[in-house]
Amino acid sequence: MSKQTDDFFKNVISHAKEYGFVFPSSEIYDGLSAVYDYGQMGAELKNNIKTYWWKAMVQLHENIVGLDSAIFMHPTIWKASGHVDGFNDPMIDNKDSKKRYRADQLIEDKIARYVADGKTDKAAKLQADLDTALSADDLPRLKSLIEEHEIVCPVSGTRNWTDVRQFNLMFSTQMGASAEGAEVVYLRPETAQGIFVNFLNVQKTGRQKIPFGIAQIGKAFRNEVIARQFIMRMREFEQMEMQFFVRPGTELDWYAQWKETRLKWHLALGSDQRKYRFHDHVKLAHYANAAVDIEYEFPFGFKEVEGIHSRTDFDLSQHQKFSGKKLQYFDPEINQNYVPYVIETSIGLDRMFLTVLCNAFEEQNISSEEKQDSRTVLHLHPVLAPVKAAIFPLIKKDGLPEKAKEILKQLQLEHNVIYEEKDAIGKRYRRQDAIGTPFCITVDHQTLQDDSVTIRHRDSMEQKRISISALSSKIAELVSWKNLLEQLL
Repeated sequence: MSKQTDDFFKNVISHAKEYGFVFPSSEIYDGLSAVYDYGQMGAELKNNIKTYWWKAMVQLHENIVGLDSAIFMHPTIWKASGHVDGFNDPMIDNKDSKKRYRADQLIEDKIARYVADGKTDKAAKLQADLDTALSADDLPRLKSLIEEHEIVCPVSGTRNWTDVRQFNLMFSTQMGASAEGAEVVYLRPETAQGIFVNFLNVQKTGRQKIPFGIAQIGKAFRNEVIARQFIMRMREFEQMEMQFFVRPGTELDWYAQWKETRLKWHLALGSDQRKYRFHDHVKLAHYANAAVDIEYEFPFGFKEVEGIHSRTDFDLSQHQKFSGKKLQYFDPEINQNYVPYVIETSIGLDRMFLTVLCNAFEEQNISSEEKQDSRTVLHLHPVLAPVKAAIFPLIKKDGLPEKAKEILKQLQLEHNVIYEEKDAIGKRYRRQDAIGTPFCITVDHQTLQDDSVTIRHRDSMEQKRISISALSSKIAELVSWKNLLEQLL
């Protein structure tokens, strides 16, 4: 990571805390590693991202329905899914710093440095060697790559490494009234299994026909050893997943379709298409016959935001085997029973949140004939913005605050709006720019005469006069879900 991009990312993190988006969890107790809390602005933005995903996934598809499964599930579910035996990361310790790292990520960071230094041939060769080692589960080869490329511990600066070994990521706890009779249960490391075990419940009660999907937003937990890159990798996080059940033999066609559909969802927010790419998996998970990541170019390089996987019939077949219950679908079109195949789309909500922040954050220098100025602005899509409009009285007297609060009461029936009267009007504009508020409405003395106000647009800083009676419809037009969702059809 160059100094410029490193500074940019640090500024994003600092901005997120300063303006109430993300706080370190338990901060007054010196924090808890890789755990974060979402502040007042962050909670609003996070909920808006969830709403966008849910509307695009469930509201716009007649054959996709929602689910909210429990975090705790029967422990055998995780045996059936392969998580108990195979949910591992290749870890390596530095003997001097006593710090633990994911071996593959150390190598990926080295590849990124080669690229940054213009050593593209070296980067390509190391990437190929890494892919080969991961495909073969060759842990000694991972260590030898670290040694060959002289990768040092970021803390100690030494190359005194242990062997690479696998580390299980699931949190376990006990459920039961007494210690003697307690049963070991797990905090779910993904939300998908709650969908699979409810396949028949949803299919029968909703009278669903193949193909159909089940969508879910929920918390998941992983005992990540590596805590870095802010909310990119956390121990408690949220997923937005959809499992799409299809007839065997059609899965790769649906896989290709969902790849394009999901990328379109990201780009509809106005993101730069050059910052996104598909990255096909070299090493497929045990359940998949095709897998791809949608990657976004963060300040620290391209990283996965969403995964699309063709999971075959592995999950339903495993749960059928371990539970002894048939998880099959009778297809009247071909007069046949079968275990459906599954296409999965899985997006990390926290990673999407970080993507939105990085996309939106800008530090601007503003030149005019009178003076030089600057501002920090979040160019959030109006639909995602935590606050849709801020209402200001120009001054705190002459009846202007009372009139502004009347407008506030009218607008807050339909939109999330706020009232501010502290500081000069310019400082109030800057604060709203910093939290991504699309519109600022100023009540002045002319308002008392003709019931008109000034509406200021965040991105252009253009100001126009508009009647109070037209405010609600004007804001609704600009922050309409319809305008955004139409781009997905």
